[in-house]
Amino acid sequence: MKQLLILRHAKSDWKTSFESDHDRPLAKRGIVAARLMGRFLTKLDQAPDLILSSTAERARQTAELAKQSGNWDCPLVLCGEFYGSSPSAVLSVITAQEAVHSRLLLTGHEPTWSQLVGALTGGGEPRMPTAAIAKIDLPIDDWADLRAGQGTLGWLVSPKLLLALDFDD
Repeated sequence: MKQLLILRHAKSDWKTSFESDHDRPLAKRGIVAARLMGRFLTKLDQAPDLILSSTAERARQTAELAKQSGNWDCPLVLCGEFYGSSPSAVLSVITAQEAVHSRLLLTGHEPTWSQLVGALTGGGEPRMPTAAIAKIDLPIDDWADLRAGQGTLGWLVSPKLLLALDFDD
């Protein structure tokens, strides 16, 4: 059994100056949300074995803050293929991962992440607000065996929901 944790990058800062969309950083609200989601995964005993993140500044920051706040001891690998990509490009990266990793955290962008969740679970495109995490359970032993439609959506949680439930108190 394998698990994917699909994390959309947290809220970015449109007011700061940046050279390109790729360089846009997180807003203060995004920093808080990224940290919250890292603690959430740790409290659920869902820490990843490996983090794969888009190279975009806001996605990289989200992954790093979640890792730091969750106190995870796992590698973080930056994947240029995740920026401006398609679900099929992301699937190619996933299927190339070593079988030793049981739980991967992917950090990236819309609309690809909603499309990826839908493709993996057999249809639809769930709404992935900023910093939301979807957990997908996969009945495979090797990432190379991953195919569309195989997954089961375990949950999809946003920071807004966690805050409404006073999760972090």
